[in-house]
Amino acid sequence: MIKRIAFQGEPGAYSHEACVASRPDHEALPCNTFEEVIDAVREGRADLAMVPVENSTYGRVADIHRLLPESGLHIVDEAFVRVRIALMALPGVTLDQIDHVRAHLVLIPQARSFLKRHGIRGESAADSAGAAAELAQHRTLRQGVLASDLAARIYGLNVLARDIEDHGHNTTRFLVMAPAPDMTRRGDHGMITTFVFQVRNIPAALYKAMGGFATNGVNMTKLESYMVDGNFTATQFYADIEGHPDDPNVKLALDELGYFTNRLHILGTYPASDARG
Repeated sequence: MIKRIAFQGEPGAYSHEACVASRPDHEALPCNTFEEVIDAVREGRADLAMVPVENSTYGRVADIHRLLPESGLHIVDEAFVRVRIALMALPGVTLDQIDHVRAHLVLIPQARSFLKRHGIRGESAADSAGAAAELAQHRTLRQGVLASDLAARIYGLNVLARDIEDHGHNTTRFLVMAPAPDMTRRGDHGMITTFVFQVRNIPAALYKAMGGFATNGVNMTKLESYMVDGNFTATQFYADIEGHPDDPNVKLALDELGYFTNRLHILGTYPASDARG
């Protein structure tokens, strides 16, 4: 039986690249929206979902923190993809023939130095992989696309230059999600537990809630807040910690957190990626 992993975007998107790298034995299933990615798993059309959660340059991915708690899915892995930008064109077209490139709006500024050096102007597109598909279809000779190597392979385009981004640190973190949690594993590089919580409406509730992690020696690698349903008084927090809920110190910290929260929901416990450094 074919296993599938759903992602948002066109074939060749960086999310697709994450699927290939993390689950090479799965068939990648493209979806139009993050909601469709989640629905594909809930409805049994896919076994796993690959969702981007944050980028080292642009911060968290909009709407993901809102969707995860209500998705009914569980995080079972994380994956990191370095955003490597390739300039591609139709076969036979050379670099000096390219006068403009199309790409997602966030990619063009990342290759500003290369484009300026070669006198190439950038035009924004809704999706970089989609721009590659359109170039292959419409055969525009003086046009290039900024996208992944995978997109070039899928759409039969020729890569004219690789790794043209100005900075080499741009990385996207993805979460692999499944219908059921897997609490049995222990990773070679430790474990990560992700959860969301709402603090009680009492003075210093957040300060007191965080105290349990400090006193029990639990490292919190991420803490972000966001509003719930547009309500300024209902703030929800998203957190990553190092460790497993079965670890004695993590259990104590989560127990203490429970005293100061109205809601605590563990989204998943999974091996830390070696890409964390």
